[in-house]
Amino acid sequence: MTDLTNETQASVVFPRLNEAAPDFVTQTTHGMRSLSDYKGKWLLLFSHPADFTPVCSTEFMAFAKHYDEFQAKNCDLLGLSIDSTFSHIAWMRSIEDKFGVKIQFPIIDDLSMKVAHAYGMIQPGASDTSAVRSTFLIDPDGVLRAMVYYPMSNGRSIPEFLRLLTAMQTSDEHGVATPEGWQAGEKVIVPPPQTLDEANERAAQGYDYTDWYFSKKDL
Repeated sequence: MTDLTNETQASVVFPRLNEAAPDFVTQTTHGMRSLSDYKGKWLLLFSHPADFTPVCSTEFMAFAKHYDEFQAKNCDLLGLSIDSTFSHIAWMRSIEDKFGVKIQFPIIDDLSMKVAHAYGMIQPGASDTSAVRSTFLIDPDGVLRAMVYYPMSNGRSIPEFLRLLTAMQTSDEHGVATPEGWQAGEKVIVPPPQTLDEANERAAQGYDYTDWYFSKKDL
């Protein structure tokens, strides 16, 4: 276990689920952006260790290829690394030139590491100067709903974030939960009963019933 000093511990900040996402106003490759710009939309904010690196390039190309699918789900994408706007622009142009993939979404210039620190993207056990591969899903009210951290060496699965976004939107709309690996169109989980009487009645309520606490239904 890493032994952090009090000073280091105090500098490591981790946002918390179902609380307001840390606010920011920052320069990006598309001009200034703030968290408030995304009010009314979902936002997928994700960090990568550095521009012009192979794993990060594959992730950015995958995000770009799925960009229209995120947009169709009312979700914007916003990248971040501790590089300058000029570096981001050069890298985006290189990806388009070498791989034929256009990066349509902005990337935050975070040389100050202000946004990275606010979101706990800087982790001393992994790197003091680069952001780890972290991903945050923020809802239309600015509430942090999901966050996932990956190691520096391994790329993310972008379809999983699309799946997670769809699952959360489905839960919000219908008041249900979704099982492991759930895909749109599959049965969802009905919230379990809260009283003994409700538990006794569950089997007769017309659901795909397994036990009083486990029932599914079609939407």
